[in-house]
Amino acid sequence: MSGKILIIDDEDIVVQSCKRVLAGSGFQIDSANNGFDGLAAVNDGDYDVIILDIKMPKMNGMEVLQRVKESHPDVDVIMITGLHEIETAVQAMKLGALDYLPKPFDPEELQIVVDRAFEHRQLLHDHLSLKSEVSAKYRFENIIGSSPEMQNVYRLIARCAPTNSSVMLRGESGTGKELIARAIHYNSLRKDKPFVTVDCTTLSENLLESELFGHVKGSFTGAVSNKKGLFEAADGGTLFLDEIGNISMSTQAKLLRFIEEREFKAVGDTRTQTVNIRLISATNKDLEKMIAEDSFRDDLYYRINIFPIELPPLRKRQDDIPALAFHALKRFSEETGHQVKGFSTGALNLLMNYDWPGNVRELENAVHRAVILASGDVIRQGHLVNIIDMVPHIDLDVPRTSEELKEVKKIARQKSVESVEKHFVLAALKRNGWNVTRSSEETGMQRSNFQALMKKYNIGIRGTDPDEMEEGFGNAENT
Repeated sequence: MSGKILIIDDEDIVVQSCKRVLAGSGFQIDSANNGFDGLAAVNDGDYDVIILDIKMPKMNGMEVLQRVKESHPDVDVIMITGLHEIETAVQAMKLGALDYLPKPFDPEELQIVVDRAFEHRQLLHDHLSLKSEVSAKYRFENIIGSSPEMQNVYRLIARCAPTNSSVMLRGESGTGKELIARAIHYNSLRKDKPFVTVDCTTLSENLLESELFGHVKGSFTGAVSNKKGLFEAADGGTLFLDEIGNISMSTQAKLLRFIEEREFKAVGDTRTQTVNIRLISATNKDLEKMIAEDSFRDDLYYRINIFPIELPPLRKRQDDIPALAFHALKRFSEETGHQVKGFSTGALNLLMNYDWPGNVRELENAVHRAVILASGDVIRQGHLVNIIDMVPHIDLDVPRTSEELKEVKKIARQKSVESVEKHFVLAALKRNGWNVTRSSEETGMQRSNFQALMKKYNIGIRGTDPDEMEEGFGNAENT
């Protein structure tokens, strides 16, 4: 363990005893025999911990403590007290001292208290580092993309982040709505308070209400104890309602009441609770159409849509694709341990010419998969297995070395086999009226293996009519 300790005590025997006990712990230890010299040393040095005697001539320890905390509030102070000075020691802790040692103390007690002080400093350092890391991660300038469409998003984040206004994020799935919500929170005055996410698509109406507002014991079957809701958990911070278009009309009414009154009741409770939160909502649905269909309340819509931000789909900001792809490549190379350094020209062309219906999330998944498949340090077209057949008229990669030739041949063989397998399954199904059992029997394959090939190539069965066959493996039962 390393660190700097200053001992301030007018009794030399105490100073020397402390130095002997702590000498083997790797600390740099200095000392002063009065309060004035001690304060001068504090101002000149960069100490982590001060061991300070309460009772000293000229300037007592309490006055030294107050001055140290005024000028160096981050330094931890351990007070040395006499048995009759315990009340004074308690007062010292109220003034900012971390701990105290009553005289006489043995070496083990001193070591334990000093170790505790350094553990406290390490925990504080880790906490501040984590906060700094989280804050840096979600600064909006670190969101990938420099296209005009994203520049407009950055401007809107900068405008709304310092306010307490409700924000509505709109965009297709995979456009990064939660990332933008976090950027708004961590650039706001609430950044040191909680950011709480609610995925409105994953919970039933009853569960969603309980998650949002909490519940009391016995309010419904399974409510075996009181539970704090996410509104309460987000107090002082930001509540992010992802896919708000999926909440029921009943829950919409209760959410509207909260927005208007800033009050809510837990499920089954009669007490009213008040919290202070900022609301950020997100949706990929057409809320205006839902209002016209009476499936979304117009009064709630106007409450949550105070500051709308439209997130562009990836196909409308294609210039950002290379930066996003390389960012994902670096991340997944580090995660998987595969040292992949870049993309071939053909692979980049493929990425740039694909429509990305799943947006940034789909791009990240494609790069992640390619990093795993790549045997060299470059991602090639063949590694982008899910999109290569979706983009016509893209020039093939031309290998430059014998190793690259081997890799391209390997990929070409794999693609040829996959093409044969896919057409083998489709032809068998067509000959047998799209009946899985008959198709597997005719080909001499076990039904489970035949279905595995169907799943591999995303071939599903909806009915006996060949025109109803669709991509998207679903319920491949006998027809």
